[in-house]
Amino acid sequence: MIKINLLPHREEKRKQLKSDFYGLLLLSAIVGALVVVMVSAYFSRELTTQNDKNAFIKKENAKLDERIKEIATLRQEIAGLKARQQAVEDLQGDRNQPVYLLDELVKLTPEGVYLRTLKQEGQRVVLNGYAQSQDRVAEFIRNLGAKSDWMYKPDLDDIHSAALQTGKDSKKVFEFQVNVSIKRPREKEEVASQTGETTVNKPGAP
Repeated sequence: MIKINLLPHREEKRKQLKSDFYGLLLLSAIVGALVVVMVSAYFSRELTTQNDKNAFIKKENAKLDERIKEIATLRQEIAGLKARQQAVEDLQGDRNQPVYLLDELVKLTPEGVYLRTLKQEGQRVVLNGYAQSQDRVAEFIRNLGAKSDWMYKPDLDDIHSAALQTGKDSKKVFEFQVNVSIKRPREKEEVASQTGETTVNKPGAP
C-alpha cells in the first residue's frame, strides 16, 4: 500500500531548523557570558594580586627610606665626631708648632738676616726683619721653600731700604716682610708617608 504524507512537512522542517538555530544562539550566548565572567574573574584576581604586590613594595620602600634617612643621619654624626676629633688632635699637635718653627728659623736664617717680629695667623706666619742685602732675603726665602720640613710656600710681601739706627750711627739695610705657610704635624706625617720617608720626632717632640 502506498502511504502519502499530506502534512506540511516542509513547514515543520523550517520550524525545527529555526528552533535549533535559536537553541544554538542561546547556547552561544550562555557560553560567551560564562567566558566573559571567567575572564573578568581571572583579571580581577590578577589585578588584586598586583595591587597587593604594589602595596607591599610601597611599604618596603617606605621602610628603606626611613633606614636611608637613619644612615644619612649616622653619617653626619660620624663626620661631626671625626671633625671634632681632628680638631682636638690638631690643637694638641699645634702646641709644639712654635718649638718646631723657632728651631727651623734658627737653622734656615742666613748670616746677614735679622728677624725682628714673628706673628702667626692660623697656618700662616708673618716674618718681619732686616737684611744686609736683597740677596740675603732671596737666600732666606729659598731656604724656607726648599729646606724646611715645617714651612712651605714662602711669599715676599714687601721689601724696601731702611736706615737701622745702631748707637749714634745709622746703617742702610733692607726691611722685608715674608709670609709663609706652616704644616700641622699630621700634614707633615701624611707627606712623609706619601714620599716614603720616615718621620723622626725632633727633641722635645711628644
